[in-house]
Amino acid sequence: MTGDAMAGCLLSPSGISLSRTRTQMMPDPQMSLTFLLAVLAGNSCTFAGAPWKKVTIDEGRHTTNVVAADFTGDGQIDVMANSDGATRLFVGPNWKMQIVDQTPGHDAIHAAVIDVDRDGDPDFLGAQYSPGLIFWVETIRSQAASQQWPVHLVDDQVNGVHGLLVGDVDGDGAADLIANSGQPVGPFANSVVWYDLPQNPFNGMTWPRHVAGPGDAPGLTHYLGLGDLNGDGRADILTAAKGGPTADPGTGDWFGWWEAPANPRTHGWKKHLLATGQPGATNLTPVDVNADGKMDVIATRGHGLGVLWFEGPDWKEHTIHPDLASPHCLATADFDQDGDIDATTCAYDSKVAAWFENDGHGVFQTHILDNNQCAYDIRAIDMDDDGDQDILVAGQLSRNIVWYQNPLK
Repeated sequence: MTGDAMAGCLLSPSGISLSRTRTQMMPDPQMSLTFLLAVLAGNSCTFAGAPWKKVTIDEGRHTTNVVAADFTGDGQIDVMANSDGATRLFVGPNWKMQIVDQTPGHDAIHAAVIDVDRDGDPDFLGAQYSPGLIFWVETIRSQAASQQWPVHLVDDQVNGVHGLLVGDVDGDGAADLIANSGQPVGPFANSVVWYDLPQNPFNGMTWPRHVAGPGDAPGLTHYLGLGDLNGDGRADILTAAKGGPTADPGTGDWFGWWEAPANPRTHGWKKHLLATGQPGATNLTPVDVNADGKMDVIATRGHGLGVLWFEGPDWKEHTIHPDLASPHCLATADFDQDGDIDATTCAYDSKVAAWFENDGHGVFQTHILDNNQCAYDIRAIDMDDDGDQDILVAGQLSRNIVWYQNPLK
């Protein structure tokens, strides 16, 4: 199902649309005339005047999580999400829906994808906030559409799980899972944890759990990042705490990271603060923004205002967008394929979906994709297998799942 086509526009500080200058992106003379006429007419524009088409996958459900992968094994991207007490598969490219799990109490706030059982197909992981629960849904490609897929335990001892992230924590080349406790209760209160994939993920036992931040992540932490922030060759873990009136006084409003020890299975992780005085801090992703060979961090204040980045190694703060309200999601990718990392978010109070074009030196231009869309989760993924990165959104207050088709190719 397709919705209205939405266009984003690259603006200079004066508000005049700018054409792209890179040789590979220059339009032909006829396109240049079309571009100029569009500008003079006040129309939005993106790559050579083409809009990002908005495609609707699902409507009518308050959805806070979404992931995409080839779950059915047909070579096409599918989508999975958990909402209204059920985990649903939307089979691409026509997005036919199949309910694969309706286990009572499985209400996920966030999700991830990993091949848990090492059988060659991706499996869905869901995180319930409180009481804390992480579960995984085993993909059964041969199972009839009317049947549900098996569900297995990851962990039920970490409360307030708001973020899930897949990455290689211990450097062994295999995927691990990172999660957080965003609540000051339970045996792992206010902690950051990570898990090895078990050899036998079907036995109902909790996955091997390692605590990176034992009790030192207070203030209602949200999402997670993974990257080598200090250049020592080890993967460090990042998170952010929104603070606010429901947090213990003085505990939130920060972006931080945990420096990995030589053996990440020990308790030798060391906490560092990237920045304090960041009301509503939620999302952060380590990338080299300005191509200086040092890791930087792109971030959002999803329970506050703004998109920003911190320049490593001293974490100088730069503004990407100052006043988007509740940009409660973040994804990074090279959307224009010019060799640097761009970013995207969708702010649920502003109802704005946007992507931010990096000039390669950390100066970002805002492209508005949609002025009537909310979100709680966002992903950068090639949805249509055309070689560029599209944007997938879990619509939360918009009660939908949508994706925006990159017009680059």
